Amino acid sequence: IVAPDVMDPIQRVKPKDSRTLIVVFNLKARATQYIIRIQNSDGFFREDTVPSSPAEIKFLTPYTEYSLSILAENSAGRSQPSSSVTGKTVLAPPELSSSSPSNNSIIVSWAPVTHAVQYSLSLYKFGSYSSIYNTSYTNMTISGLDAGSLYVIQVFAWDTEGRKGEGSLHNQITRKEALRVVQGPIMYHVRSDQNLTCNSTSSSCTLPAVGCGEVHTIQVTAFNEAGSGHPSSPESLAVVESPEGNCTLRWDTVPHADSYAAYIKKNDGSERTCNSTSNNCTFHCQCGYTYVMFVLAFNQAGGSPECQPLNYTTLPCCPENVSVSSVSTDTLEIMWTASQGADVYETRAADNSEVILCNDTAPVCALSDLSCDREYTVVVTPCNEFSGCNRACRAHTKGTAPCMPTNLVLNPKNSSCISVSWTGNNRAANYTVTAGGDDGIHSCTTSGSNCDITGLPCGSTYEVSVTATSAAGHSLPSYTDSLETEPCCPMNLTVDQVTQAMTNVSWSHAKGAHSFITSLTSPRGHARCHTQDSHCLLGCITCGTSYTVTMEAVSHSGHKSNCTYQGFSSSACCPSGVRLYRTASNSLRVLWRSGSSHSSVADLVGIINNYTCTASPGENSCDIDNIQCGDVYHVVVAPLTAEGSKVLFCPKRFYSVTCSGSKVGTGECCRNLNALQY
Repeated sequence: IVAPDVMDPIQRVKPKDSRTLIVVFNLKARATQYIIRIQNSDGFFREDTVPSSPAEIKFLTPYTEYSLSILAENSAGRSQPSSSVTGKTVLAPPELSSSSPSNNSIIVSWAPVTHAVQYSLSLYKFGSYSSIYNTSYTNMTISGLDAGSLYVIQVFAWDTEGRKGEGSLHNQITRKEALRVVQGPIMYHVRSDQNLTCNSTSSSCTLPAVGCGEVHTIQVTAFNEAGSGHPSSPESLAVVESPEGNCTLRWDTVPHADSYAAYIKKNDGSERTCNSTSNNCTFHCQCGYTYVMFVLAFNQAGGSPECQPLNYTTLPCCPENVSVSSVSTDTLEIMWTASQGADVYETRAADNSEVILCNDTAPVCALSDLSCDREYTVVVTPCNEFSGCNRACRAHTKGTAPCMPTNLVLNPKNSSCISVSWTGNNRAANYTVTAGGDDGIHSCTTSGSNCDITGLPCGSTYEVSVTATSAAGHSLPSYTDSLETEPCCPMNLTVDQVTQAMTNVSWSHAKGAHSFITSLTSPRGHARCHTQDSHCLLGCITCGTSYTVTMEAVSHSGHKSNCTYQGFSSSACCPSGVRLYRTASNSLRVLWRSGSSHSSVADLVGIINNYTCTASPGENSCDIDNIQCGDVYHVVVAPLTAEGSKVLFCPKRFYSVTCSGSKVGTGECCRNLNALQY
């Protein structure tokens, strides 16, 4: 895996409101998430992690210009940032206040908005009326309205660039029309906040059983033939949210109310009205939205004053497209699509023995330091500060990678096979043993705790480790152990006899061998040498003997290979006691002692002439005719090999042959030429 390439510049930046920018960009191959870098000239700097495009950059300052660039990221690292683009938030929403001085007018005022050059005010009446006004002032009186009607007021500011700022919403009810006077007696109903009541047709009545030191809030309602005065405003608004996506708005009933109207406005701009004769109203509510609600009570005399509105935010939506992946042996990465209404996410991974938590505002979380070979239940819970956390989101199950095998043991079976065993504390895993050397990778796989690696060549060194694999991924490899196979035997070995009692042994290169022990062995004795060279001299060789040739090739660490080669036979023994005798006129007999069963040849090399005679196997003499007297001869008697060649290292002897006397004389270096004469 490599880090992603550098990102293209951000395609589009547009304001969503005075504190939020929407960023649109092109996705990049190999990227798992993106980092948007936001900064301004006042020293502000921030990096937001987002999963995809488009993305919202929240919690910014109104009417401020920002420089934005983007980076792509994956497990291998980050790309370089793109070139930057600029984006600017819009003006903040005005802070509104309003009143209804008459039954057909509303006065709206607001605090000045910094950098605003103009304001727009829109007025909307449920079901019938809509109008827009522009002004450069910070107040406005709107006339010609309907009495006792609810109006929704929205005001937003414009900046010098002609951009519309974020709007503020406000509700205002115009005053009621004066009631038509109806002749007839008037009955007054008096009620205290402690449920004490009395009725009267005059201007007073007595509440019974009032205790000393008590404080009561009194409400008086008048009745005549036209009905009662307008009822009190409903109080104690509350919402009950159900998992099926329905909300029930409840309120306390008020005296003299015939019906109720609940006005519900959603923060996406949609509105609805719910009419009821009871103290509740059920409507479909979506997760992750804020609803502004108030209730009016009605009877024949008209509607009640507007009660205190209730702001209610539904539980944030459960995240969609949740993916749980294993990014390392002890870390799970959880990613999801940002959910409506969520300010922060609580990600929880639990098994039978531990719980790991992660809280973040971004739709991605990494849970690390998890136990290996465990099955975790992962739940992403969205939360916001108004409604709390949605605990009804679906759980996901993901296992962590197997545990690393331990206690690796190597047991050589033969020169090309190694048995590997280990301890693997995993529920269900396959194990792969790898031996990596200069000739490549050798491996074996099993679901048990041992297996054999075969076909290993001689003279090689390997690093051996074991990895566990399951459906959840791969474990870390075990700690490695070194393996050295037996050194190779030399392919070629040659034994050359140098003298009758000494040989030279040489051999070819042997992979993995550091030193060599070479032996010549026979029933009559043995010879051995130990060297790091590719040759050695062996003495104490017995002539005429067959030897077994063996070698031990030894590696750096002391591993040995036993090598056996074709046997070696030393040459036949050289004769001893060589003598010359005259046997007849101009003839010599060469005589020697020999236990050899080979043929022998006698060579006489003189200054004037050379002579040769041969003896058959078992014979120990041969005759030379017509020899030249008066000369000095080098005499060598040597046995013949099976191939008919002479043994070359038999000793020379020196003889002088005189021309007088009856015996051939012997001499050394011609000093005794006349020692023996006829």
